[in-house]
Amino acid sequence: MQAIKLSTVPFESRNNYLELLLMADENIDMVKSYMNEGELYLIQTNHQDIGIALFTFPEHRTVELKNFAFAQDFRGKGFGKQTIQEARQLFKTRGYQKMIVATANSSIANIAFYQKVGFRLTHVELDFFNHYHPPIYEYGIKAQDKLIFQMPLN
Repeated sequence: MQAIKLSTVPFESRNNYLELLLMADENIDMVKSYMNEGELYLIQTNHQDIGIALFTFPEHRTVELKNFAFAQDFRGKGFGKQTIQEARQLFKTRGYQKMIVATANSSIANIAFYQKVGFRLTHVELDFFNHYHPPIYEYGIKAQDKLIFQMPLN
């Protein structure tokens, strides 16, 4: 397994990564509404840009993985798991107590991935995606509800 490196992306360079951010959230208006919040990290291996992770801070001692995506050729190779492990350690040492992440009810692969790396489903926001136009379908399932997962950082 190749090691990854997380590098902070300065605010003035965030637009350069819009294409990657849109891989995780297809709604460009939604992505533009939050892309300048929190801390954006470029994920690299062997000096090659392979993914992006945006972390926000919605409440005291809580970090949210708001957007997380990899270029197609780097999916399913363990880089996501490595990134979560690195982020977990980074934010734990900074005093955060939990990490949360949300995904759609239709995002079957995301749901499985987040549970494999240690997140647990904590609650559901019904009808969250019903205002998305056009509607999002994955695996033949309409995205309607937002599933929120949580992981302790201790």
